[in-house]
Amino acid sequence: MAKKQVAEKELEAKTAELQGADARLAEKETIESEADSVSIEQIKSSLATPDQDFDWDADDKAFGNYSDEDRKKFEDMYTDTFNQINQGEIISGTVVSINNKDVVLNVGFKSDGLVSTSEFRDTPDLKVGDKVDVFVEAPEDANGQLILSRKRAKTQRSWESINEALDNDRIINGFVKSRTKGGLIVDIMGVEAFLPGSQIDIKPIRDYDVYVGKTMEFKVVKINHEFKNVVVSHKILIEDDLESQKVEIVSKLEKGQVLEGTVKNITDFGVFIDLGGVDGLLHITDISWGRIEHPKEVLSLDEKINVVVLDFDDEKKRIALGLKQLTPHPWESLDTNLAVGSKVKGKIVTVADYGAFLEIIPGVEGLIHVSEMSWSQNLRSPQEFLKVSDEIEAEVLTLDRDDRKMSLGIKQLTQDPWQNVAERYPIGSKHTAVVKNMTNFGVFVEIEEGIDGLIHISDLSWSKKVNHPNEFTKVGDTLDVVVLELDVESRKLSLGHKQLEENPWDTFETIFTLDSIHQGTVVKVTDKGAVIALPYGVEGFVPTKHMAKEDGGTIKAEETNDFKIIEFNKDAKRIVVSHARIWEEAKAEAVAEERSAKKKEAKASSSAVKKVKDSVEKSTLGDLGVLAQLKQQMEGEENKAKKGE
Repeated sequence: MAKKQVAEKELEAKTAELQGADARLAEKETIESEADSVSIEQIKSSLATPDQDFDWDADDKAFGNYSDEDRKKFEDMYTDTFNQINQGEIISGTVVSINNKDVVLNVGFKSDGLVSTSEFRDTPDLKVGDKVDVFVEAPEDANGQLILSRKRAKTQRSWESINEALDNDRIINGFVKSRTKGGLIVDIMGVEAFLPGSQIDIKPIRDYDVYVGKTMEFKVVKINHEFKNVVVSHKILIEDDLESQKVEIVSKLEKGQVLEGTVKNITDFGVFIDLGGVDGLLHITDISWGRIEHPKEVLSLDEKINVVVLDFDDEKKRIALGLKQLTPHPWESLDTNLAVGSKVKGKIVTVADYGAFLEIIPGVEGLIHVSEMSWSQNLRSPQEFLKVSDEIEAEVLTLDRDDRKMSLGIKQLTQDPWQNVAERYPIGSKHTAVVKNMTNFGVFVEIEEGIDGLIHISDLSWSKKVNHPNEFTKVGDTLDVVVLELDVESRKLSLGHKQLEENPWDTFETIFTLDSIHQGTVVKVTDKGAVIALPYGVEGFVPTKHMAKEDGGTIKAEETNDFKIIEFNKDAKRIVVSHARIWEEAKAEAVAEERSAKKKEAKASSSAVKKVKDSVEKSTLGDLGVLAQLKQQMEGEENKAKKGE
C-alpha cells in the first residue's frame, strides 16, 4: 500500500513539472511573436531618454566588424594580460583583500585565488598589497574558482632548500620543537627533521631538554625521499670549527706544558680533558701519587683543572696528560732515616692474590708478599690475614729510593718458631695437628702457627690401602702425629700417624697364613675383582676369576662367604684371596680319593687272580674243569675293575 502511495506522489510531481514546462514554452512563443511584430524604430522610440550621441546605425556602417586577422590579434592581446598558470607550480600573488575566512590573492589570472587565513597564522602582520608565494592546487574548481595553498608552497620551497643545502653542504637554521626518543625534533622551514642525540654536540649530552625552544644551525646529513625523513647534525659544525682549532693547538704543544682543561668524560681507566677544541687523556695512574680505585674519587664532570702535557702524537692527535706531576713526588718527602729493619705503620690500600700494599704516606706504598705474612710454609690467601683499610705495623725488608720500591713483612714482628723447633719437637715426640691441605702424595698439617709438617700417604694407616688422603681425613680435622724426621735448615718436618700404633701386619702375618680360610664380605666390586673386608679390619682383594661359585654364579657386592689366602705381602700390605680355590680344591680332593679307592680294589682283584693261577698249577687233572671255571669268573671281575678305572 505504501509503495502505491509513493508511486502516486511521484506521478503527480512529474505531471506538475510537465505542466510548468508547457507554460514556459507558451510564454516564450508569445514573447518571440511580439518581438517579431515590433520594429527597430518602435524599440528606439520606446527608450525614455535616448542618447543623442549614440549611433544607432553603426552596425549598418560595419562598425565592429573585424576581420579574422584583427580579431586574432585582439584576442592575443587580451590573453597576454593574464598569466599562464599550471597545476602543481608555485606562483607569486598579491594580497587583494583579507576577511575572517580567506585571503584573496591576485595572481594575474582570469580569476582571483582564495587561500584559507589559517595558512597565514605565522604572519600576523599580513596586509593588502603583500606579496606571497602559493601553490596551484587546481586552476579552477567546480565553481570556476582558482584553488591555491600557501602551506604546500612553503613545504615545497623548504624541501628544495633542504635538498640544496645537502647538495652544496650549506648551513641551515632550524627551531628545536621537542624532545623525542634518542634525540630532538627540529623544524626547518616547516619541515620536521630528526637531530640524533649523538649529533647534538661533541661531548655527551645528559639533558636534551635544555635545547628545546632554541634556534640553532645545522647541516643536513641524510634525506630519505621515500619517507620524507630528514636527519641533521649540529655536531658537524662544532667539529669543523674544532678541527682548525686542534691543528693550531697541537702545533703549539710542548712536553711539560701546563694547560687548563675541563673534565669532559670519566671512565674506569681515566679522564678525558677538553683543552679548548682538542681532547687529552688523563690516565688513572697519572691522577694521583696515591692509589685510587676510580677517577671519580678525585675528579668530577665539568670541573676545570690544570694538567701537564706528558706526550702527544701530531698525526693521531693523541695527547697524554698528567695531574699528579704538578706536585712533588711523595718519595722525596720520605723520612731519610727510614732503612731496612725499620718499623713502619700504614693502611692497607690493595689486597691481591700475591700480597697486599701498605700505604705509609700518600703516594708511598710497600708490598707485603703473602710469604711474608706468616712463618707457615703452607701459603694461604692474603685475604686470610689482611683486608683493605686495615691499619697495621710492618718491618722494612728492602728499600730502593731510586726505583721507589719497598718490600715489607709482618711475620718478622713475631719470633720465628723454627729457632728452637728441635727442642720442642724432637724425633719420636707425639703431637696434635690440624689438617691444612691435601695432595695426592700426602697431608699437610700445622702443629702450631709457622710449624707445618707432611704426613706421607703411606704413613696414614697400617691396615687400609689409602689411594688418596681424602679417603682418610679432610681439611680442618685434627690428627695425632709423631715426628719422624726434622730438617731445621730446610724447615721440613716429616710426620706419621700410623706410627702411633704397633704394626698390626706383624700379627696379621701369623693369622692370614697361606691357604688359611677366613670369612669375608664384599665391600666393592671393580673391573678386575672385588675388595673383601676380612676380620680385624683388614682388606683383601679377590681377582675376578676367583669370584666364581660352585653353582656357576659369581659373588656379588655385600655378599659374605669363605675365602682362602693365596697371597700375603706384609711390606706391600697386600692380601689376595680366592673363593673359587676352596671348592675347586675340595672337588679335586674328592676325585683323587675316588681314584685311589678304585686302584686299591683293582689291586686286590689282581692278587686273587694270581693266587688262582698258582693253585691251578698244583691241581690234578681231575680238578682242571672246576679250576677253569673259577679262573673265568676271576678274570671277568678283574676286567670290570679295570673298566671302572
